[in-house]
Amino acid sequence: MFVRRTRITALATLALVNVFTLAAGLVVAHMLPPRLARLHVPLTAAAPVIKATSVLAPAGTAGGQAQAAGMPTAKGLLDMLSAALPAADTGGNVGIEVADAASGRVLYSANATATATPASTTKVLTAVAALAALGPDARFSTVVRQVGGSIVLAGGGDPTLAVHGYPSSDYPQPATLARLATSTAKALKSQGHRSVRLGYDTSLYTGSDMAAGWTYGLVSTGNVTPVVSLEVDQGRLTTGGEPQDKDDPVNFRPRTTYPAGMAASAFAAQLEKNGITVTGAPERATAPASARVLARVSSPPLVQIAEQMLLESNNVIAENLARHVAIALGMPATFTGAAAAEVRELRRLGITTPVSLVDGSGLSPQDGIAPQTLVRAIAVAARTPRLSGAITGLPVAGFNGTLSKGGSVFGGIGGIARGSARGVVRAKTGNLATVATLAGLAYDKDGRLLFFAIMAPQVPTALQLQQAADDIDAAAAGLATCGCR
Repeated sequence: MFVRRTRITALATLALVNVFTLAAGLVVAHMLPPRLARLHVPLTAAAPVIKATSVLAPAGTAGGQAQAAGMPTAKGLLDMLSAALPAADTGGNVGIEVADAASGRVLYSANATATATPASTTKVLTAVAALAALGPDARFSTVVRQVGGSIVLAGGGDPTLAVHGYPSSDYPQPATLARLATSTAKALKSQGHRSVRLGYDTSLYTGSDMAAGWTYGLVSTGNVTPVVSLEVDQGRLTTGGEPQDKDDPVNFRPRTTYPAGMAASAFAAQLEKNGITVTGAPERATAPASARVLARVSSPPLVQIAEQMLLESNNVIAENLARHVAIALGMPATFTGAAAAEVRELRRLGITTPVSLVDGSGLSPQDGIAPQTLVRAIAVAARTPRLSGAITGLPVAGFNGTLSKGGSVFGGIGGIARGSARGVVRAKTGNLATVATLAGLAYDKDGRLLFFAIMAPQVPTALQLQQAADDIDAAAAGLATCGCR
């Protein structure tokens, strides 16, 4: 079993990603340029709201205060977005917000305060909440404790734990059961043990392992695994499969419905390779916190995990990070507790706009996020060094992740991954059966940094999803190219 990783092998691509990050005034190595370090992006003033009659308001109804010289106007944005987002493709109920990063001015708003099904753009909020609550350097440990004549493999909610490591060019490097077994075997042999019984502990998380609105079809199609605190290789099996969530390019293989047991069996096999016989089948157990720790492995830092989650649109990582937000805030490590904890942390950051969550990944159609909420979360992350991973993990159009050409539904047919928008749009994609969303940032043709969210939650049919995604691609590309005055 193995985990498919996003491999960064092209130096030119990596260089462009870094240039984009620096040019946007975002955080690299937790440092902000002076301009953004001083920047306050309130995004709290009343915005000119465009009432939608089809997809957007008809031309000529934009209103709002006069825009600053050289800034895109509501009328200019309306014209571009109306052309890019025909109601026949998107269903007509599109929510949009576009804001100027430097001033915080909302340049265009349509249905922006109404919650809509966000799909995987939910992960933007999960990244922001996790980085805020835990800090970018947080790590998650998997430990082996000794309980009498047995050992217990205790899950610490590390969503990147793997059986083996990956080639040095893969990023980030995970903690591995192979290394944990080597250390455990050494400790046992030092005590004179050559055989042992094995238990596994998943008590860190509680409650249901499947969220409201999920079905087990999401497991067999490779979108997610039941959420437990002990899993390896993200529960992936080795045979092929086609994901329901096309936004999730790393999830092309079905997963186990029993991730903790799979992890325990994999660990037992690694112990055997190190000369330790495991007697009997691994059994569920709870290790006292006072029990002796024989060995430990720890995940990469949270900032790298959050970046991986956003780049790959990784649902398993998202759900684990949401649980860790709950634990950090002293709330139940359940789906309900994690969702409430995320919202509480967002409120603490000043993001008080509409949001209602039932999971951390956006797989549930019961999630609801307003476009305004996504824009404000991106704005807060852009000015806060601690939250930098929520920006640096966003895919770059035409180069990586779910915005690479052909990498997903959002593959560039609508223009975002090629032409003049290539490399100057950085955004999180999202889609479910009849939902297409995109949220991130873009440079316009005058070099102005814009934050945006575009949400089409009522695509008429699943067959029209590709076209709706292409339209949203075109709208994001338009932000980068039109000037929109």
